[in-house]
Amino acid sequence: MGEQPDIERLDDVAVEPRLARLDAMLGQLEQTPGRTAELALEAVEILTEVYGEALARVTDLAADAPGALDRLIDDELLRHLLLLHRIHPDPLERRVARAVDDLRPQLRAQGAEIALVGLQDEVATISLSASSCGGGGAALRDLVREQVLTFAPELSAVDVAAPAPAPALIPVAALWQRPDRTGGTATSEAARGAGPLALDGTA
Repeated sequence: MGEQPDIERLDDVAVEPRLARLDAMLGQLEQTPGRTAELALEAVEILTEVYGEALARVTDLAADAPGALDRLIDDELLRHLLLLHRIHPDPLERRVARAVDDLRPQLRAQGAEIALVGLQDEVATISLSASSCGGGGAALRDLVREQVLTFAPELSAVDVAAPAPAPALIPVAALWQRPDRTGGTATSEAARGAGPLALDGTA
């Protein structure tokens, strides 16, 4: 077998502007009248379908190889394409949890804690406690929404809120007090001052 020719590879930094440029070009084509623009868009759509099917077959094959599927979904570009073609093997809740887990070290470095509260009706509820004030908290909330939607674009909303306050602790001593303790104390003090009572009620 002959040697394979050297092919220039693109890292994530190089891929991002190309995807942005592609989106811009497709937007221009959609606004351009005429049969030529329609044919170009149709060609892109067919090409996307074919590549999507090829990627689905790759994931099917990788499912039988231990660790191979995990390596595919760990790759940022492949994860984006799997989500785009709706063939990502992980369910929605697992992807949202993965987004939260990936954010946790970064947020802790900024004095914040994050947790997934739950999913309901295509809305993810995220708990975020940030020590920073002002715009810092808003920036962190935007970061969380962007990250979660990157992993789960089918969500209709990401609700980022402060955690619910912990229930107030009741002092142990209060458990031994009767609700009418004030009146009871006065009564007991008066009783003590009157001296011991006989069985017939006389002092």
